[in-house]
Amino acid sequence: MFETADTPREGAGLHAPLARLLRPLVRLLVARGITFPALTDLLRELYVNVAESDFALAGKEQTDSRVSLLTGIHRKEVRRLRGAGAPVSAVPAVVSRTSRIIARWIADPAFTDARGQPLKLPRTAEGGAPSFESLVAGVTRDLRPRAVLDEWLDRGLAFTDPQDRIVLAEAAYVPRGDGAEGPQLYYFGRNLHDHIAAAVANILGDAPRFLERAVHYDGLSKDLAIRLEARAREIAMEALQQANREAHAACETDPGGTHRWNFGLYVYTEAAPLAQPADER
Repeated sequence: MFETADTPREGAGLHAPLARLLRPLVRLLVARGITFPALTDLLRELYVNVAESDFALAGKEQTDSRVSLLTGIHRKEVRRLRGAGAPVSAVPAVVSRTSRIIARWIADPAFTDARGQPLKLPRTAEGGAPSFESLVAGVTRDLRPRAVLDEWLDRGLAFTDPQDRIVLAEAAYVPRGDGAEGPQLYYFGRNLHDHIAAAVANILGDAPRFLERAVHYDGLSKDLAIRLEARAREIAMEALQQANREAHAACETDPGGTHRWNFGLYVYTEAAPLAQPADER
């Protein structure tokens, strides 16, 4: 039902999976008040930006006419939008700082126990013993550890036990906040981008380049779906913590550079809609 006369044959097969992919995004857009015209403006800019930067021919100038041909957008609009740039991927300062401190707490052997779990840390300690103060100071000296602790206690990322030790809360593993610069929205954009980018690279490349797999079962009872979801969470967290420990250790001797790496997992379950008879669809 999405096909038009000028849709290339290789693109027609994308319509059904694209509709399924976009449906939860449209649900979010409608819920947050982003209208269809606003989305159209963003897509128009993205089409021009992608055609301009990703589809340029080697040794040739990328002209307005070629961008118009690639995108179907009128040359006048192309001329207006070229150079506008795609949405930036800058990491909000609070996200970067918090994630680095948490990553160290759950990966550095100095701050974990024999099972690899984050230690309960005293606020301060002498003689090089692990403490919340030394944890924060090892990541940033721009902020006082007490200021970081107050922020974390307020956000529920940590709490104090009866011995006044700082305990990393389970909430620290789940991004919270839905403001314009909130961690949850930042990771929403970054993680979905990387997942889709990996899948697209595998489709467009000569051979699959990235690991992009899932285990899925249909026709389950609700109880089994809930049990499998809970077990999958345990397996996923074990894998993420192990990957974090190895990456943290490897970074200690890495000279640094311009590349980045993202290892993500997701778990999803739902009550699948019942199939309708053909004459009712």
